[in-house]
Amino acid sequence: MTSVRLTKARIYDTNPQILTTFANSGVELIVTVENEKLATLMNPQAALQWVTTRIKPYYPATNITGISVGNEVFTDEDTSLTNYVVPAMVSVHGALAQLGLSNIQVFSPTSAGVLQESYPPSAGSFKPELTGVITQFLRFLHNTNSPFWVNAYPYFAYKDDPTKIQLDYVLFNPNPGMMDPNTNLHYDNMLYAQVDAVIFAMWRLGYGGLDVRVSETGWPSMGDPNETGATVQNAATYNKNLLKRQMANEGTPIRPKNRLEVYVFALFNEDMKPGPTSERHYGLFQPDCTMAYNVGLSSLAAHDHSSTTPTTSSISLTSSASSKVNV
Repeated sequence: MTSVRLTKARIYDTNPQILTTFANSGVELIVTVENEKLATLMNPQAALQWVTTRIKPYYPATNITGISVGNEVFTDEDTSLTNYVVPAMVSVHGALAQLGLSNIQVFSPTSAGVLQESYPPSAGSFKPELTGVITQFLRFLHNTNSPFWVNAYPYFAYKDDPTKIQLDYVLFNPNPGMMDPNTNLHYDNMLYAQVDAVIFAMWRLGYGGLDVRVSETGWPSMGDPNETGATVQNAATYNKNLLKRQMANEGTPIRPKNRLEVYVFALFNEDMKPGPTSERHYGLFQPDCTMAYNVGLSSLAAHDHSSTTPTTSSISLTSSASSKVNV
């Protein structure tokens, strides 16, 4: 993997071994506060202690650029978490400022499940029962100049309705696409449509100017019999086509000049993860660091390096990072 320009990564904890591994690598790293810690970190003193022990010792050698305070909190089975996330974010942000680390952003990635409507994208809106807490959440992001991160998986939409959703549309392959009748914007892939639906949902609450980034997206290379589309071929196609668009610095139809930052899930397959077979097969690599399938990372990087056009593109990956990562 050292031959590939992986410049950003996201992990789902603050494992000291992993933080040390990333030291002096130049990789921009996002770390995560686990959902079960949110209630504790509502307390400013607890948040200060957490930042003091989990972040400060590793920074700046490890280039921690963001802290994800929970993950998909608003759609978690534990509904009490929705009341914890904003106070915990405020406490962590305050602790960072107190320790002189205010350049580290604080946010909390959501799932696309927070949307009540997403089709067409211009109809995007949040679920009514979440409007109150989402408004507080958006206000915090606005006040701290932090982005809205969303975990977006076109795969799930295709799996749930493969007869109505065109596979090429979700895989970024050539296809007729769809026209939003309210904006006359054309969409040739579902991921961009999902992101723009989030932008319209935020606009309806008065925060349409927030930057939106994709904290997770991917495609499983294997699944159970009822997990339609979970194949090596589809996974390779989705990720390869996505990475090409990343290298081309594409934006979504509503913000075509703003490159959409995307993190591909995941770096490694997770053999021990519970749930459907697909949950264990999102990785580009096996746990032993051998390639799960080829998405042409090296050729993409080589093409980028040989280009005479200035570019700010990069390849970003997420990983549970339970094993050593060399980047």
